[in-house]
Amino acid sequence: MLTAPQFLPARLTAVLGRIETAARRAGRDPAAVRLLAVSKQQPAESVRAVAAAGQREFGENYVQEALAKLEALRDLPLAWHFIGQLQANKTREVAENFQWVHTLDRERIAARLSAQRPHYAGPLEVLIQVKLAEEGGKGGVEPGELPRLAEVVAGLPRLRLRGLMCIPPPETDEARQRAPFASLKALLAELNGRGHALDTLSMGMTADLEAAVAEGATIVRIGTAVFGPRD
Repeated sequence: MLTAPQFLPARLTAVLGRIETAARRAGRDPAAVRLLAVSKQQPAESVRAVAAAGQREFGENYVQEALAKLEALRDLPLAWHFIGQLQANKTREVAENFQWVHTLDRERIAARLSAQRPHYAGPLEVLIQVKLAEEGGKGGVEPGELPRLAEVVAGLPRLRLRGLMCIPPPETDEARQRAPFASLKALLAELNGRGHALDTLSMGMTADLEAAVAEGATIVRIGTAVFGPRD
């Protein structure tokens, strides 16, 4: 059962409280961690209720579902992040309608996004997804191939490379949760040592946001804790 819209503002407040507590525990400014509310498979009215409570950034995984939602909510000043695996035949819709892409992992996709990004829009903010463990069905570039891909993406005129993203395997132990996030942070530092100026780590979901914040997440992608379970 979907959570009724009237209950969503309280859920949002609770998640923001978790982020603030985690940041303070890590000695970080809570304002340095942004919440991305993951609204996949949630109706537009639920997104509207969360937006009315102050949330402005939403993440979608499926292009066709997202486009219908974007149209229904076009009257709201929202920023939309694409966080699903991106196929070549969907790049135009993403380039034209989203402000962020978190899951870039191939040169071909990067080139298409840059070519298809409208000139009336600002550069598309992009993150490179890094594969930190072997898991079937998940995208991401291998760490050893990351420097080359970063150079290519940084050189494309309609993209702005902002940082890295990961989706590690589920873990319940906090130390094991933190390990891949620490690895992603180290990879970002390595790229900055090569001359990049990256400032974004998209990592952490409902079950491991505290571990992600402890390791330097600047965006946490939270769906279930904000919206409740999906049908």
